[in-house]
Amino acid sequence: MALFKGATPTSLWAPLARFLALVAAIFWSGSALAHEDHLHDAGFLTGLLHPALGFDHLLAMLSVGVLSAQIGGRAIWTVPATFVGVMILGSILGLNGVEVPGVEFGIATSVLVLGLVIVAYGWVPVWLAILCVALFAIFHGHAHGTEMPLIANAWAYGAGFVLGTSLIHLAGVGIGLWSNRLTSGVTVLRALGGVVAACGLYLLVA
Repeated sequence: MALFKGATPTSLWAPLARFLALVAAIFWSGSALAHEDHLHDAGFLTGLLHPALGFDHLLAMLSVGVLSAQIGGRAIWTVPATFVGVMILGSILGLNGVEVPGVEFGIATSVLVLGLVIVAYGWVPVWLAILCVALFAIFHGHAHGTEMPLIANAWAYGAGFVLGTSLIHLAGVGIGLWSNRLTSGVTVLRALGGVVAACGLYLLVA
């Protein structure tokens, strides 16, 4: 039986398979491209592409979008907006040399926890989901804010980074809304969340 009118199970699971292949490719290639030391010539385009080149950041930002779609309603834009807003605050802290303890640990934990929240699919209260998103955004923002003093066009880079983050959130929202069209959409998202959580666990122990 088809999962969706006019489509076969194979055709509907194909986008998920391609996404998992992309995650694997990024995973095995590492996130070194996202944290190059040679950022002095970076500008808007570099900032725009930067979020997609970091394995940990990409998964967390996609997960925020998926989570917002799971919650639905106003959360589709308020949850990603919360992440972006607090991320900017975290970037300002990093830019000004304000210490935030456990940044790398916080980033890895964000991938694990957001993946688990997606697996839970509605079992986590909305307020707690938003609180987690806000907390994790500080770590993600701080990590990149500390790089900005090394960049000649820091504000152009920052604007590109914010836009790039927002686009990844939108991609996550798209994945979440797409799953709503499937009979087994909950299962698809839980499988996706499980993959994200497993990657987060790896980041923590590695």
